[in-house]
Amino acid sequence: MGALNITPAELVDLSRYVRRDGSGASQFAVSVKGARCAGCIGKIEAGVKAIPGIADARLNLSTGKLLASWRDRTVNPDLVLRRVRDLGYEAQPYEAPMVRDEKEREGLLLLRCLAVAAFGTIFVVGLTDAIWWGGADMEKGLRQTFFWLAATVAVPVTLYAGQPFFRSGWSALRAGSTNMDVPISAALLLSLGLSLYQTAARQQHTYYDAAAMLAFLLLIGRHLDFHLRDKAQGAARHLLAMQCQLVQHLKADGTVQTIASQDIVPGDRLLLATGERLPVDAVLQSASADLDVSLVTGESRPQATAAGTHVYAGSINVGPATIMRATARVENSLVADLARLLEIGRQRRNVYVRLADRAAKIFVPSILGLAAAVLLIWLACGASLAVAATNAIAVLIITCPCALGLAVPAVQVVATSRLFASGILVKTADALERLADIDTVVFDKTGTLTEGKLRLANAHAIAPESLQAAARLARASQHPMARALALAAGPGPVVRDVREIPGAGLEAREDNVLLRLGSAVWCGTRSDADSSELWFRKGDEPPQPFRFQDNLRADARGLIAALSRRGLAVEMLTGDTPPVAREVALDAGISIWQASMKPVDKTTRLEFLRAQDRRVLMVGDGLNDAAALALAHVSIAPGSAVDVSQLAADMVLRSEDLLPILEAIGVARKAKLLVLENFALAAIYNLVAIPLAALGLVTPLIAAAAMSSSSLLVSLNALRLARGKMT
Repeated sequence: MGALNITPAELVDLSRYVRRDGSGASQFAVSVKGARCAGCIGKIEAGVKAIPGIADARLNLSTGKLLASWRDRTVNPDLVLRRVRDLGYEAQPYEAPMVRDEKEREGLLLLRCLAVAAFGTIFVVGLTDAIWWGGADMEKGLRQTFFWLAATVAVPVTLYAGQPFFRSGWSALRAGSTNMDVPISAALLLSLGLSLYQTAARQQHTYYDAAAMLAFLLLIGRHLDFHLRDKAQGAARHLLAMQCQLVQHLKADGTVQTIASQDIVPGDRLLLATGERLPVDAVLQSASADLDVSLVTGESRPQATAAGTHVYAGSINVGPATIMRATARVENSLVADLARLLEIGRQRRNVYVRLADRAAKIFVPSILGLAAAVLLIWLACGASLAVAATNAIAVLIITCPCALGLAVPAVQVVATSRLFASGILVKTADALERLADIDTVVFDKTGTLTEGKLRLANAHAIAPESLQAAARLARASQHPMARALALAAGPGPVVRDVREIPGAGLEAREDNVLLRLGSAVWCGTRSDADSSELWFRKGDEPPQPFRFQDNLRADARGLIAALSRRGLAVEMLTGDTPPVAREVALDAGISIWQASMKPVDKTTRLEFLRAQDRRVLMVGDGLNDAAALALAHVSIAPGSAVDVSQLAADMVLRSEDLLPILEAIGVARKAKLLVLENFALAAIYNLVAIPLAALGLVTPLIAAAAMSSSSLLVSLNALRLARGKMT
């Protein structure tokens, strides 16, 4: 890698885009446009790491975000921008709104190009079909008119629709490298050029239809690929959107002012009403509070919190209004950290190189060199430029990477359709390829292995009149255990004038008798139970316990047993307490489990497994699982999962059943075999077709037909996945 040759006077001050932490490390995010494959990732990351002082560089292909880090204070972030641009890619400081606008413009351009290519293909193919059907009976002047009509449509259509390929290919060539878009661009432009020459020379053959159709077919794949990558960054956007809210700020004089969460500074006092989510990390100033901390632990049971307790952003107040004192800004809160963990997970996953990328890295320069060699050899043998160019273009078209490009997508379409019918939605392009390689499955507990709903466990031991009396209090509360009690009792009346005592429970008087429902101490007793429970006391009668549990899903045991039979290691990670975690793990048949885990603990465990060269399938549903889902080799979220987790996962279960996971693993392994078969078919096709084209035995039109036939062949092979049992 050559020196950058940048003098200090030329460097731009981009310090406002650099994020620094307390340890002295600096990070600079760059929006990179034009990166298409694993080869682009390797080239960009290696180029940036070569800058003196840069410690690390990671490019997220899905979001186009390059993250460079360093500790050397002499590093100027402009060096990173310049290096990426020197490599042939567009680069600018990463700003989420700006990048989103750019993404929308790119998507609209692809859609317009696809629409134009579709129109042009239909029109041009109609004209050329008329010529071939007319054959020798068509008058030469009329045929020439049809050719010029085809040219007036095909040339502007192909030039406009081919913009994504031309821009990408030109950027690569300017940087002294190649990519898949270089041979595609060459085939499009040379087909048009040769067709115009043939038309002007009043020859019998033109290839306008091949150019327009090729652009159309390739744009379909490019448009689908764009939307898959665009969805990949939805999880982080959705998570950060949780912090874009209004909050009640308590001023020094006691008045309440509504401010945006972005304006909160450490030390601000915040009034959090019932049901509101805390946008920043804070300390509880009220005497007590009931908080839903599922973002941190994954458990929906409210946590009784005392004054002075540190509360993480994303926690929801499920009790009366409370006062919090902010300890951090929005960008330094737990939610922001989770969003960054999501992005890191996506970047780490991009280290995985897809089979198609590996094949393309060898294929592109080889085919360009071959086409050039065919041109030169024919010229050396005394052929005219037109004949030599026709044969070289035939080589380019007949080897155009449609079959190679379809080798993976054709299988993916069939596989994803089969899995959709089985209850699994596949969201990311290479999810099946990664799923085929797994050797370890890691489960969350609550809402994944279990139903995620508290149910009354000891209803059989409670007298019906006691259940109904307690339910009259429970119906006045939104507490999850109170709702579970009310559900077990069925519809009924509510006691009047129910009071809720923060951190204790509910109380009311009925017929001059005091009724209490809440903690053991609140009801005048003690409890050493590990399970979730409420106590009910009526007057002077002995308190009665109502115990709740989250039941294991019906097919969880069968799934764990089947995974073990397939030789896969199984673990459970949960934010719940050790006693509850132990009970569920034993019931499910899982021997390796960890409890009381925060989001960062789960990602740390996955990092450890990665270091052991383990390829992990993560299955989870909670907000606290989102970062781990993004970091895992491949991930699945249940249909009941929160939006962030569904966005972060590669696949989503469409039902409450877990057994479709087995089907997904079987389909993924079969799909990988079919992909390898498709690559073999594409290779055999090229071994036969290239010599024919190079020897002048194939015209560009026949080459286009052969190219379409090879694409049909790999598609038919992929259809084998639609039937048969997966093992």
